[in-house]
Amino acid sequence: MKNQKNRIKKIHFVGIKGVGIAPLAIIAKEAGFDVAGSDIEEAFITDQEINDAGIQIFSGFDSKNIEGVDLVITTGAHGGFSNPESKSARERGITVISQAEALSKFMDGSFFGKDFFGIAVSGSHGKTTTAAIISTVLKENSLDPSYSIGTGNIPSLGKSGHFGRGKYFVGEADEYVVDVDSDTRPKLLLLRPKVIIVTNVDYDHPDVYPSISELSAVFLEFANKLGEDGLLIACGDSIYDKKLLKDFGGRKISFGMSRTNDFYIEKVSMNEDQMFFWVRSNETLLGEFSMRVFGEHNAVNALSAIALGLEIGLSLDQIKKGLAVYKGSKRRSEYIGKTSGSALVYDDYAHHPQEIKRTLEAFKTSFPKKKIVAIFQPHMYSRTKKLLEQFISSFESADEVIITEIFSSFREKRDPKFSAKQIAEPIRNKAVFISSLSDVIKYADEKNYSSDTVIITMGAGDVYKIGSEITV
Repeated sequence: MKNQKNRIKKIHFVGIKGVGIAPLAIIAKEAGFDVAGSDIEEAFITDQEINDAGIQIFSGFDSKNIEGVDLVITTGAHGGFSNPESKSARERGITVISQAEALSKFMDGSFFGKDFFGIAVSGSHGKTTTAAIISTVLKENSLDPSYSIGTGNIPSLGKSGHFGRGKYFVGEADEYVVDVDSDTRPKLLLLRPKVIIVTNVDYDHPDVYPSISELSAVFLEFANKLGEDGLLIACGDSIYDKKLLKDFGGRKISFGMSRTNDFYIEKVSMNEDQMFFWVRSNETLLGEFSMRVFGEHNAVNALSAIALGLEIGLSLDQIKKGLAVYKGSKRRSEYIGKTSGSALVYDDYAHHPQEIKRTLEAFKTSFPKKKIVAIFQPHMYSRTKKLLEQFISSFESADEVIITEIFSSFREKRDPKFSAKQIAEPIRNKAVFISSLSDVIKYADEKNYSSDTVIITMGAGDVYKIGSEITV
């Protein structure tokens, strides 16, 4: 499927609002294709940027939406290849490919008749943030990268997708499967990047990976796809991180908090607006770096950008300049506003125990004199059940915890015998279970949190909608 501009004119994206699909649609639009897509009516974080890109969104899924289309790109959500539009396209002889396959063809440039230098950001946590940081550093140094980042608007970049004039293409490499029902290959294994970044290896997706051993094996298989001139840049802090680096025989660079890494953090300081961190490479002090986000985990994410930047010929000053511009991403410790009582409200995508723990620690460090209130909506029954004990212990840095009912993913059926209440009950001294988001909003309004409080909504579902309802 090389240089499709000569043959393909119109592309339709099924589930276009999804954070994996929306950036690809924007890239295709910027590359000169006629682009449209379909999705459910429900508001989503990508709505504004899709509209700003001038892309038509059909409400609902109907075979009439693909009239005159040359290619359909579908997502594992909304039925994937079983979606009415995907099925109708195949019946008409129209090519249908998955989001993962499309990302692969976009990243290596074959779809556009170009030769991109692919940079794939993988790992259990921090992919979106790290991809955004790297893209920002490249952009700020006039390299005009292409990128596909799984979120909504990114302050330092604009839209989450971009077709650049430069040679670099930055994309997230997702370890989840292409399609639960029809294609159980991990998405990342379809990619052919020149550089792979692994932010960390931690257990997740219990619905498709029985244990961390199977998940770790996928990251190693991905790394082994690199050519002789390829490079693995991986965190080397946990036992699973270290095993990946040990088992991979190619060229590699390690980063993290541990001094055993090639790049490591010497110290970090934070305030409510900014984070400063000092970096060493082996015994050489590289100096002080800053970003307008907080959390040690974000400083660690930035290390991969520093290592990559030096590898491609950027100077330390150029890298520092790029990092200083980064202000976070949609749904990543995103400031929403203030309540009527002047409590600060933030929103974060954290949906895994380790992500929750690190995010809350970062808020506690940055706001040491304020009360931290976490509003958490678990995502997926399989994850919540499998990691229940970890979830229970992940709220240590919060002063008050509000747990809502589990957001059931399209990937699985609801389990009426299991409830998120089982997270709240063991920490009842500071936790309360409130099933619906509407009741959480009422509860927060009645509490009338004041200026001594920071509220963080957390989860991968629709918990972010609370923020706009409780702020003025």
